[in-house]
Amino acid sequence: MQADTKSEFGAVFSGVAKRAKQAGVFGEITVSSDGVQCRAKNSAEAATYRVFSKDGGLWVSLGMEDRWLSGSIEASLMGSGDKLNELIDDELDDLGVDDPASSFDHFRSPEMEFVFRSRVALSEGDEAVEIVGTWLLAYEQCFRRLGDMDQTEED
Repeated sequence: MQADTKSEFGAVFSGVAKRAKQAGVFGEITVSSDGVQCRAKNSAEAATYRVFSKDGGLWVSLGMEDRWLSGSIEASLMGSGDKLNELIDDELDDLGVDDPASSFDHFRSPEMEFVFRSRVALSEGDEAVEIVGTWLLAYEQCFRRLGDMDQTEED
């Protein structure tokens, strides 16, 4: 059973990586049996969006080693009064997800990264590549506008 789950997630990871490349909103994208890693494009400091499996489920996350970048995201949220799960839900809704209800964790990992992550709810028979790919794009759209995640020069 474990091998089937691993191969099922491998197909999901490959499909999500393909969708991420087609979107053109990420930097370097890598896919492995452990998941998908997409570098944030134009971020003030290095940050990586990830799709991975843990505890039998699929997760989407944003991680960064730089405390300042994480703090800039937090300050942006505090300054606006917005709740992160509501911003994620707005992006999911814009991408066609009916009645999104996201939750997230924010913590410092044992690898010393500041992490924002959400478990993607999937039901039996769901098209995992489509759903997880949509979550990855929603994360990118949400976080791009927060703090110093997008340093493109528009002035």
